[in-house]
Amino acid sequence: MHAPDSINPRLTRRAFLGGATALAVSAFMPRRSLAADKPNSVFGGVRIGTNTYSYRGEITSAEATLKALVDDGLSEVEVKEIPIYAYTGIAPDAKGKPAVTPTPEQRDAQLAKCAELRKMYNDAGVTIHIHKIPFGQSDEAIDFNFRVAKALGCTAITLERSEAMAKRLAPYAEKHKVWLGFHNHTENYPSLDTFDPILEISPYVGFNFDIGHYFAGTKGKSPIPVLEKYHDRIVSLHLKDRTAKGGNLPWGTGETPIREVLQLMKKEKWTFPADIELEYKIPAGSSAVAEVAKCVRYCKEALA
Repeated sequence: MHAPDSINPRLTRRAFLGGATALAVSAFMPRRSLAADKPNSVFGGVRIGTNTYSYRGEITSAEATLKALVDDGLSEVEVKEIPIYAYTGIAPDAKGKPAVTPTPEQRDAQLAKCAELRKMYNDAGVTIHIHKIPFGQSDEAIDFNFRVAKALGCTAITLERSEAMAKRLAPYAEKHKVWLGFHNHTENYPSLDTFDPILEISPYVGFNFDIGHYFAGTKGKSPIPVLEKYHDRIVSLHLKDRTAKGGNLPWGTGETPIREVLQLMKKEKWTFPADIELEYKIPAGSSAVAEVAKCVRYCKEALA
């Protein structure tokens, strides 16, 4: 055995910065989580995660977001643009979309930061399965968005439903083998109950299916038939508890069949993630992190 060197003359700037990043992350992580097992939010074979939108207004940095995920016991996440921008230096333009002017060298550096972000999350036990960064207009900006997805380890990019965007983005999705998950809002599309023509555009076009929005938008129709019909084209779910009249409520007090959906996923062994999207009003004295933790417990109990 060799005694460790007190000074390694081959220590590179990259290694030094990597060590600095680790120290910065540890400052955000509670002592108990550094020593404890990594989070595991796969319950009964069902992957439970959250959309970082759930932490809006409270958390912006990638490091603080990771701490929140670990505190909530989550090993899966869909990351929106703010933590990614903050960590990687990918700067939005005035309209909130990625700027299209960086040099190739700057783009490479940004992708390296994305890979570093992925490693930081993976090392803590968290998988980034999806990102939601708005698409720029140029071909280069669109292609870069898919390269970001691959650097982060994502299987999909989510965005709002648009047949025009599906047609524009499909060649890039097929090139990079990264799915497009189109999101439904309360204004649901009747074709979800029959056949949605957007699926014909590309085999890499699918749904980021929000069961709460669907339930409210259809005045109380169960999302289960849609899941049964399209399960092989679903990228992920968004979970929330709403009423048939549209109210957004703490889980268990609304009418959306969250428990039944989760039990169906368990029974059918579907592997797409189900992400908590916290949209109800946070009670006085609580926080987004505390409320997400309640939703995680709801899922765990539903899948017990």
